[in-house]
Amino acid sequence: MATRQVGTVKWFNNARGYGFITRGENTDDIFVHYRNIQGDGYRSLSEGQPVEFDLLEGDKGLQAENVSSMATAS
Repeated sequence: MATRQVGTVKWFNNARGYGFITRGENTDDIFVHYRNIQGDGYRSLSEGQPVEFDLLEGDKGLQAENVSSMATAS
């Protein structure tokens, strides 16, 4: 079962369509694929971008699904 998490994009490679998210210090990196980013059209993430996501344990480790950008306070 997925649990909703908050994290920051560590890096994302637009050409390859994947990257990693961190949840803070001393935690494993979380794999994210472009197909799991919410939104229409071109889906990408930027380094340092705050995101919300569902955390799942996949065959190869932790992975993020239903990834969405978090609104920042203004």
